[in-house]
Amino acid sequence: MSTPAFSVPYSFDERSRQSFVSGMRTYVLNDLAGHMRTVYEERVAPGFERRAGRQPESGPEVHKAMRPETIFKFYSSIRCAVQEMCWRSVIPGVVRRAEDLTDTAKRLSGEASEGRATLDIPPDFVTPAYITELDIHLMPGNYHEEHMPDDVSQGAIYDHGFDVFSMKLLGERSDDIAKSTAYFVANRFPDLKPSKILDLGCLVGHSTLPWKEQFPDAEVHGLDVAAPCVRYAHARARSYDLDVHFRQRDAVETGFEDGTFDIVFSSMLLHEMPPAEVRKLLAEIYRLLKPGGLMLHYELPPNSMTSAYDSFYLDWDSYYNKEPFYKPIRDMDFPEAMEDAGFARADQVVFVVPSMTVYGAEAVREGAGQEDVVLDERISRLVDGVRWFCFGARKGA
Repeated sequence: MSTPAFSVPYSFDERSRQSFVSGMRTYVLNDLAGHMRTVYEERVAPGFERRAGRQPESGPEVHKAMRPETIFKFYSSIRCAVQEMCWRSVIPGVVRRAEDLTDTAKRLSGEASEGRATLDIPPDFVTPAYITELDIHLMPGNYHEEHMPDDVSQGAIYDHGFDVFSMKLLGERSDDIAKSTAYFVANRFPDLKPSKILDLGCLVGHSTLPWKEQFPDAEVHGLDVAAPCVRYAHARARSYDLDVHFRQRDAVETGFEDGTFDIVFSSMLLHEMPPAEVRKLLAEIYRLLKPGGLMLHYELPPNSMTSAYDSFYLDWDSYYNKEPFYKPIRDMDFPEAMEDAGFARADQVVFVVPSMTVYGAEAVREGAGQEDVVLDERISRLVDGVRWFCFGARKGA
C-alpha cells in the first residue's frame, strides 16, 4: 500500500481480491469504455442523425440515446459493482487493525516538530450536510464517519481503497496529480517563490505532500472537513518526515487572514461541492491569496470544452456514482465565476499537465512551456496515457 506506516496485513485472499478489482477497473475504463464508444460512433450516433437530422449536441442527448443500449447497461452495472468492490476489498483489513492504526497515527502526530507540523481538530466543528448525507464514490461511511476517539479508519479506507481504485497509475504514493502539477507550476511560473501554500480538500494528503517536497522551504497547510482524514493525513506526512500543517475546516470559511498564501489549490474537490459553495470557495481563495498569488484547481474539463460524447462519459458519475454535483460543476461557466470572485479574465489560466508517472519529468517540464491546450479522451481519466486538466488564475497586484 501507499503508506508504509499504515500498512495492513491483508490475507492472500484479500490481496488477490484487490488485484482482481484493479484489473477489472482497467478492463472497464479502457477496453469496455472503448467498446461502448465504438457502439456509439458506429450505430447510436448515425441512428440519432437519421431521426433528428443532426448529431447529438450535448451530453444529456447522448445519455438518453445510450441508455437503451446493452453495452451501456453492462458498462454501468460492472463499473458500479467494481467501484463498490474497491472499498470492500480493503475494509475488512482496516477494521481488523483500526485500533492499531489510530494508535500509530497518534504516535506519529505526537512526534511532530513543535510549531512546524500542527494538527487542529475543533471539537465543535459541524460537517456540511452535502458530505454527511451521502457516501461519495459509493464509499461506505464517506470521509467523515468516526467509530472511536481519534479515529482514522475512514482515512485508511480511502488511502488503501484509492490505491486499488487508481490501478497504480498515480504512482506508489497515489500522488501523481500533485507531484506532476507542482513540478509543472515550478517550471511554468519561475517568478513564483511561495512561502505559504494551502491545499483545500486535502483528504489524506495525497495532493498535499508533493507541494512540500517541491517547495521544501514553504509552509504548507492542508485543510478538510473530515476529521479522520485530517488526522490520517497529518500522521502520514510525519511518516515521510515532512512537516505539514493540517486542520479540519470548511474550505469556504478557512479562518486564515487575508493575503496569507502564495498558492491555494484543490485536487478533484470542486465536483464534490454544490455550485453555490464553489462560488463561495472562489471568493474565499481570492481573499486568502497575496497579490500575484496563484489559484489552481485540478479538475475534470468543463462540458464547454468537451464533445457531446465525452460530456456524457464524464458526467456518468453524477448519475451512478453518488456524485450529484459532478455535472452541475462541469456545466459551470468558470471564467465568469472566477471573474465574479475578483480574478480578471486576463489573469486566468488553463493548462494540461502530463502525468510524471507515465511520461517522466522532462515531458512535464516541456509541457510547462507550451501554451496550447489540447483535450482528448485521456484527460483527467484513470486510463493509459493520462494527463491532468488544471485551471485557475493569478491574483492581480
